[in-house]
Amino acid sequence: MGGNRILGAGKSTIVKVVNGFLTKHCSMSTTCLRWAMSQVVTGRCHFRLGPWRPPALFSTQRAAPCSMTAALSTTADGEDAPRKKQYSAHTHSTIGSVGRMIDHRILQVIGHDGADLGTMHRVAALQLMDQQGLKLVILDEKKDPPVYQLMTGKQIQEVQLKLREKQKNQAGPARVKEVTLKTAIASHDLDTKLRQIQSWLSKKCHVRVTLKKRKDVNNTQPLDSELKEIIQRIPTTVGFVSEPRLIQDGKAAMCILRGPSKKEMHQQGALSKEPIQSPSSAVADAKPAPDGTDSSPLQQ
Repeated sequence: MGGNRILGAGKSTIVKVVNGFLTKHCSMSTTCLRWAMSQVVTGRCHFRLGPWRPPALFSTQRAAPCSMTAALSTTADGEDAPRKKQYSAHTHSTIGSVGRMIDHRILQVIGHDGADLGTMHRVAALQLMDQQGLKLVILDEKKDPPVYQLMTGKQIQEVQLKLREKQKNQAGPARVKEVTLKTAIASHDLDTKLRQIQSWLSKKCHVRVTLKKRKDVNNTQPLDSELKEIIQRIPTTVGFVSEPRLIQDGKAAMCILRGPSKKEMHQQGALSKEPIQSPSSAVADAKPAPDGTDSSPLQQ
């Protein structure tokens, strides 16, 4: 009935209604407006149009997303959900007090004297730490339950020093330095190169030494033997990763040096302890000539 009345009002009435509707409810979308007008014009609107409300008026807050976590959770009320264990590359490289921030609920605690105190809740471990005036240190996080130990500050410092010494003694990949020499090199330049090689060897580096032949110099000595003589001029003991050998069809020689091992150092020390007769002692021990005169050329 309402639709028929609006239809009979004539064209001017429809225009007035639409204009008033637009003025009052300008927030209506274009699609909804076209649908309402089509219903009014064709007479198929058999219901009373209410005031248009923008979507924001129906709901001012977003609905909370549905979650099945609480329904499917096996954790009891009041308990913390178990955290996923994360291990870093530096877990066992350092050691220190964890303070009061303990990620695990159940711990295996070891006393400062090495006695096993058994497993206990982290709250009990913190109470024990406060009572004894000690610090809690994690020893092994991968075990289940993880192992913690009560330590004094002095004990923590001693363990840290041991770990640092262990890391220093670990053999890592050696860095390789390179030095290129040429035959008939000046003595001053050669001494500078040898000092640089000695400095690198003291820093646990390997040194690749290459000796190349100069085109303007005729050298009949093999390059590998000449390279051996150059290496012997280094004042300290050196070891060889690769002995001097010819490369590039005999146009160059190459070797790789390293720091000396303990055995090489011991052998070098034994050789250096051999008594060497000095020239002065040789003159003093010389026997006099049969005629009683000194045969020394220094006699005037």
